[in-house]
This record gives sequence, structure tokens and C-alpha cells, in this order.
Amino acid sequence: GDAQRAPDSPSQAIAPVPTGPPDKPLVVVTEDRQRLRVVPIAAGLSHPWGLAFLPDGRTMLVTERPGRLRIIRDGILDPKAVSGVPAVNNVFLGGLNDVAVHPEFQKNQYVYLSYAKGGDRGATLAIARGRLHDAALTEVRDIFVADAWESTGPSASAGGGTYGGRMVFGPDGMLYVTVGDRDTRVLGDDPTVRRRAQNLGDHVGKVLRLRDDGTPPSDNPFVGKSGARPEIYTYGHRNAYGLAFHPETGELWECEFGPMGGDEINVLRPGRNYGWPLVSVGRNYTGVPVSEQPWWREGMEMPVYAWNPSFNPTNILFYTGNRFPTWRRSLIVSGLGSKQLQRLVVSQAGAIMGHPLSMLGELGQRFRHVRQGPDGLLYVLTETQVAGNDDVDGAVLRIEPAEPE
Repeated sequence: GDAQRAPDSPSQAIAPVPTGPPDKPLVVVTEDRQRLRVVPIAAGLSHPWGLAFLPDGRTMLVTERPGRLRIIRDGILDPKAVSGVPAVNNVFLGGLNDVAVHPEFQKNQYVYLSYAKGGDRGATLAIARGRLHDAALTEVRDIFVADAWESTGPSASAGGGTYGGRMVFGPDGMLYVTVGDRDTRVLGDDPTVRRRAQNLGDHVGKVLRLRDDGTPPSDNPFVGKSGARPEIYTYGHRNAYGLAFHPETGELWECEFGPMGGDEINVLRPGRNYGWPLVSVGRNYTGVPVSEQPWWREGMEMPVYAWNPSFNPTNILFYTGNRFPTWRRSLIVSGLGSKQLQRLVVSQAGAIMGHPLSMLGELGQRFRHVRQGPDGLLYVLTETQVAGNDDVDGAVLRIEPAEPE
């Protein structure tokens, strides 16, 4: 059909390896033969990490890892960064992470930023809240500083580990936040740091549930339990970068990076242990298995889905719009090292069916984030480079249906 003879079909001559994001709209064809148009919205960003829409439907907020918050209004990037953003610890993967907008933003103008905060003990994940007026944040203060401190000095491999930092407001009005496992010894086999994910006495390797002022709600699972932090919702996570509420069941789904292999999707239930690093099908970067009991242990939850080969999931969303009707109830996942988006079909019972359908791999971009816009289209944040925070090859792209030729 048309797709097979269209010049933008992946079956045509091998395209050169992309060196950056597309600079003009282009049409791609997905694995299941859907035609998508990729439209560049903004370019020249450094490691864009988080994306949120304001309730006006025409304004986007985008974070850049080196510490800038940017505004895109009516598809145009404001050349000036928002003022008032807290100073970030921009070492290795540290910096400005996610941005979230209060559900009652029109009343209170509250915007939330997760970021790597430096201090005497190294760095940790913090959440700041401020009021957004025009292009300025005011009344900015930390409402939560995680007890997830690790050294970022030269002796710490991987520059102080990962921070997590994904945030989403739930239907209950609570703010859910991921905290990475901060593994400063990630390149070796020593599990000392990563085992903190099993310790209820700190916030490493956890998903947290907070009120909008950063305090723990009284119905959290570990409130009042000796030796446990009251903010913890679930524990035993490695690097959780995606959270999404199922639109029908209300359940909270989460995706996380394994090491080499072991990328997974979990359905989170309050107070449960998701196993890291005692249960993982992944291997350390040395090639040694993470766990001698990789699949199941008493009292630990199993993932509802595990990728093989690795995918590097950076966010998930349940598609609920009308622009891609065949995608309703699908899970859309952005992949970093795998340089693609995937669509996973989810049954009414909540099971992932069949194999994932890949898309946008021909762009050659690392997909850091995916969001559904108020218009029912998909918006992705991409980067080309892995390291450094002075490169400016990050972009915001809009994904829309392409009309058949």
C-alpha cells in the first residue's frame, strides 16, 4: 500500500544515522504500519528532563538538567529561562529533574520542581515549590528534602548515583515521587549502597506519597511504624523514572531501569516491597547476576512486565485521547538507550498482551520523557548525547497522526 512506497517508509534505502533531532516535520511509519508525523516544537535544549502542561492548554513547562525551567507558549520557546529556580547540584546525572503543576494551579499558581540538592553530605533529591507568575517563580522553598544523601566526590563512581525525581499528582490529590537507588558503586558488584532500597529508615529506592505541602498523609502505609519513614509508599526500587495512574482501575503503575537487563513495570500497592536488589533478573555491569534468587522471594512483588532485551524506560502513560483511537487503553513508554517509543496493549484485566510495538526508532534519539497533551497528541523530550551538560541537542517533539497520502 501507500506506506510501502512512501519515501519516508523504513523499508527504503538505509538513512544516515541522525546526528540530532529533526529540524522539520517528517513522517514515520510504525511497526504496525501507522503513519505518524513528527513535528519539532523546540530545539537547542540541554538534556530536557521534565514536561508539564498548564491548564490553559497552550503553555508547556520544560526542565533542562543543568538547572533551567523553560516556557513554550503556543508552540514557541521563550528564549529566557524562568527566574527563581533553586540552584542544582549539576554533577553527572544530577540537576533539575521533573516539573509538576498543582491540580488547582488556577487558584494557587503552584509549580513543583524535583532536583539534585547539594550539601555537606554530598547530594540528595529535593522538591521545591513556588508560584509561577509570567516567567518568574516566587515564594520558592524546599517542601521536601529526601534522606537519600550520597557522596558526589571523585571517589564515587557514576558521580553519586541516580536521583529518580519523577513526580505525578494522583486522583487523591497527593504527590507521588520516585527516589533513585543512589548507587555510587553501580559499576561494580558491591551491593552496599543499593541495599538501602530495602531499608525503611531512609528514602533511597522508594516511591513516596506526599501532601501538596510536602508532609506525609496520615494514611500512608508506614505512618507510626518504628524505624520507618512516614513518606514511603512502596520500596525496593532501583531507578524508577515513570509513574502513571490507570484511568479505569485507579492503580498506580511504575517503570524502572534495571542494570543490564531487568527493566520492569510494576503495579504499586501501598507498603509493598518490589525486591531491588534482592530480586532482579538483571546483571551488574561486570556481568555478574545481581541476585542469586532472581525471580521470586516471599514477601516481594513481581513485575507485571519485564523487558528483554533492555529498553531503559523513562516514562509511561496510559493513552486516553481521541487522536489515536486505536491506542486507547495502551501504555506508551519512552526508551532512553533503546532510542524508541513502545506501545504496550493492556487488557481490561490489566495484563500486558502480545509484544510491544516499536515506533520512532529511525529518529536515532534518546527519549527522556513522553506526555499526552491536552490536545490528545504525544509530546516527547529527546537528546542525542549521553554525557555532559553543555550540549544543546535536546528537543521537544510533537507526535500526531499523518494523513494518508
